[in-house]
Amino acid sequence: MTMPKTIAVAMSGGVDSSTVAAMLHAEGHQVVGLTMQLWNQRRLAGHEGMPESAQGRCCSLDDVYDARRVAETIGIPYYVVNQEERFERDVVRPFVEEYLSGRTPIPCSLCNNHLKFDQLLIVAKQIGADTLATGHYARVEFDECLGRWLLKRASDLSKDQTYFLFGLTQEQLSRTLFPLGGMTKAEVRELARRHGLALAEKPDSQEICFVPGGDYKAFLDAYLAEQGDALPDTAGELVTSDGKVIGEHDGIHHFTVGQRKGLGVATGSPLYVIQIKGDARQVVVGSGENLYSRTLRAKHVNLISRDDLSEPMRVEVKIRHRHEPAPGVVEKISEAEVQVTFDEAQRAITPGQAAVFYDGDIVVGGGWIA
Repeated sequence: MTMPKTIAVAMSGGVDSSTVAAMLHAEGHQVVGLTMQLWNQRRLAGHEGMPESAQGRCCSLDDVYDARRVAETIGIPYYVVNQEERFERDVVRPFVEEYLSGRTPIPCSLCNNHLKFDQLLIVAKQIGADTLATGHYARVEFDECLGRWLLKRASDLSKDQTYFLFGLTQEQLSRTLFPLGGMTKAEVRELARRHGLALAEKPDSQEICFVPGGDYKAFLDAYLAEQGDALPDTAGELVTSDGKVIGEHDGIHHFTVGQRKGLGVATGSPLYVIQIKGDARQVVVGSGENLYSRTLRAKHVNLISRDDLSEPMRVEVKIRHRHEPAPGVVEKISEAEVQVTFDEAQRAITPGQAAVFYDGDIVVGGGWIA
């Protein structure tokens, strides 16, 4: 594929996107660096349970500084695109609402769908770049026979990020480059060293940008307090799968499917959260065996490798980022939903997470677990 002359690079301030910018510039392309300012890291500092430092979190002010420094080092134009208002509307608030209703959301997928591959492509076009390159570990190619753009898993499956990219449309894929899709992390760091990038050894960000330490409760408390809203009363009962009440809880947002610790009840055998009934404010607990299920339903499905599921299709399905894809059948049950039936029962299928369907290395599509 002949790449365009001017390429916008989504620069997060990490080694991956920085290396993409350096390698494309070295290949002779006109590269423009773009960084999205999404969340004010100091915004909730000082609230109870919220740390002052933003170290280890993606999209921090330090990351913006690092991205700007890389752009200066390799000699490319660089711009910061402020999307804080939209990020709060399309990512943060849905995240809060999902947690308070008893589901476990994935903000990174929401961010990719609504911002990184939406707004950045608009900005790219405004500055004369038809194509956006990112540091994601994935591959994209056009299939002449199908007449469709395909999203494929990265060559290094341990770094593959297609689970977070299932929402990309044909139009977005046609304008997106993933230059690292055929590389390993070690190769990327070595390339960064060869290009003289000071952050070649910078560790990967491990946290959601607006949830420091992974403490969702502290964030929910702080965010709602800032908004002038009281934390909704979602306290209720701990019940067994047959409806027996065995205790009480302080709020459904404290729990997620598969959780074992912090249940507040002691029995002769381990108990796990197997379901959260948001409307009834009940947390259903059971044995480890109760965590397994052979079916799931997914809504708001986006298909990539085909335009419809007119017939049941054998696929492999990931229900979490680190989940080993499991074989099964996906079939359409309505215009809004599909059902997956696994060959073997899977552990802790969690509402709010994504179910992503694969045909070998090809991403068929994905949706949100209902």
